[in-house]
Amino acid sequence: MTPPTGLPRLALARPAQHPLSQAVRRAGWEPVPYLLTNAEPTGFPPPRPWSALAAVLVLSPAGARAVASVLPDGMRCLAQGIGTAEALSRRDLAVLRPAEAHAEALWALLQATFPEGGDFLLVRGERSRGFLESAAQDTVWRLHAWVTHREVAAEPLPTLPTVAAVLALSPLQAELLGPLAATTRRFAWGQGTAEAFARVGAPAHATCEPKPDLLEALLIASLPKKEESPC
Repeated sequence: MTPPTGLPRLALARPAQHPLSQAVRRAGWEPVPYLLTNAEPTGFPPPRPWSALAAVLVLSPAGARAVASVLPDGMRCLAQGIGTAEALSRRDLAVLRPAEAHAEALWALLQATFPEGGDFLLVRGERSRGFLESAAQDTVWRLHAWVTHREVAAEPLPTLPTVAAVLALSPLQAELLGPLAATTRRFAWGQGTAEAFARVGAPAHATCEPKPDLLEALLIASLPKKEESPC
């Protein structure tokens, strides 16, 4: 068992060494892994033949695991973060990733790597926030979405550990955490997640755009006084 750190504890659906958990730690909180959802494959086929694509964009480790075994040898892949790149787990793929793990940085990398544009496969989950599709609309970078997985609630839901706050990383997580964390501080990763908290009657106490540096800033600003922390 990991010894207590004395820091306020924040529950989030990421393992302890994930980049987001590291961001939580840098902000002065102790990240507590709380995996309340799972990725379920959709079984949908890719919307374009591999030969017609310049590259594949992968937004998450779940998406990477869904497609790693079917990507052709030598396929160029743009992975949103280090965890996503590692989940592709094949040396025969040409994998690039941006310096920062968010969709805006991936969009900039796509433009810099393929200035002439082209057709690209976008591997994403069912409830992706859609930034890349919006950014690429009416441009020479034609994105073809491949919804490879959907987020589903874990059955049974694990018991919420004793924490000072929770962080929902998706609308589904907010819908599940709202009732579980009714008396706990609730943070939302993105506006759609904040709206999901509000729908279940448990508004978020603070919201940030889905970027690790903005999460750090939110958590630093939200550090509880020592007498406020239950941990």
